[in-house]
Amino acid sequence: MTGTIRPHPFAFPQHALDDLRERLGRTRWPDKETVDDWSQGVPLERMQSLCEHWRDVYEWRACEARLNALDPSMTHIDGLDIHFLHLRSPEPDARPLILTHGWPGSVLEFLKAAPLLADPRSCGGNPRDAFHVVLPTLPGFGLSEKPEAGWTPERIAKAWVALMQRLGYDRFFAQGGDWGYAITNALGGIGAPAVGAVHFNMFPINDTMTARDAQEERAQARLRAFEDNESGYQIEQIQSPQTIGYALTDSPVGQAAWFYEKYEQWTDHDGEPESVLSRDEMLDNITLYWLTATAASSARIYWQSMRSFKEHRIAVPVGYSQFPRDIHETSRRWVEERYPSLVHYRELPKGGHFAAWEQPELFATEVRDSFRHAR
Repeated sequence: MTGTIRPHPFAFPQHALDDLRERLGRTRWPDKETVDDWSQGVPLERMQSLCEHWRDVYEWRACEARLNALDPSMTHIDGLDIHFLHLRSPEPDARPLILTHGWPGSVLEFLKAAPLLADPRSCGGNPRDAFHVVLPTLPGFGLSEKPEAGWTPERIAKAWVALMQRLGYDRFFAQGGDWGYAITNALGGIGAPAVGAVHFNMFPINDTMTARDAQEERAQARLRAFEDNESGYQIEQIQSPQTIGYALTDSPVGQAAWFYEKYEQWTDHDGEPESVLSRDEMLDNITLYWLTATAASSARIYWQSMRSFKEHRIAVPVGYSQFPRDIHETSRRWVEERYPSLVHYRELPKGGHFAAWEQPELFATEVRDSFRHAR
């Protein structure tokens, strides 16, 4: 029924998990790479080891139990079923906060940081920094419904406002990176009275921005390196999300490799991505995409919006946190030029593109510090 919120737990049938293991057991592997590094993609031995663990050791049900402890719910907004998690704070003065994931992410990115935000008292923090945390799943991802064309960041942002109001939150804060940045940017454009402030952990730069110091020159060099060496996934998903969807929806190893490469490229590690995200953490996210068959539908957000994305003018307070191994690096000057209402900027000592997943304590501190200006 329109307007209602109904429980919707994660409960994938056992035959889906059995099918996954059977498929993993009969993988047709490619030849070994002809280099000694990741420059041709995920090395064969590493991929085989990850998938052996997936088949023989990994347990999806443990992940499912963690998700189901966080009030998984569904509601119908603008013709689409939207799935979300909801962590209500025990603190009476907690402020509502919506965190939006991107690709190749999910609500799983926030499972370590969200409890720190909802109940800071339990981890030695200030209870006045508490939030009621809402974790929606993007349309076409996870258990949210797969949309027809037309679901832009602006439309998703309006759906998020409707979701928060339906939960009784007429004024809330918003945070995001990756596609979560685009949607949170649109929420910032909506602004008051619904949106009180926004925080980003990604700031996309482009080659038209003028570099005036060593940091900005380094940032432009990193952008060029990304475009030359790491942007193939983006081009494919902008141009042919349906085509890549066939391969990834049919092959669990294909799905895993498509994501494992990003974990290696975009996390802040010492040469071993598993030193930041465990195999089971990676496989939680990979398995969620596999079980929901969302390879194509999640990729379509690139086809829908990458070439038409626009920045919104934001009048409410803006916070930004620069994690050192994110795809983009930016200076305070660049952020202030785009967002004159900037109230918080900080460069962190460690962390990458999946900031909340990699460094939940640092991420939670950044969110608290940023929104303290608008409470």
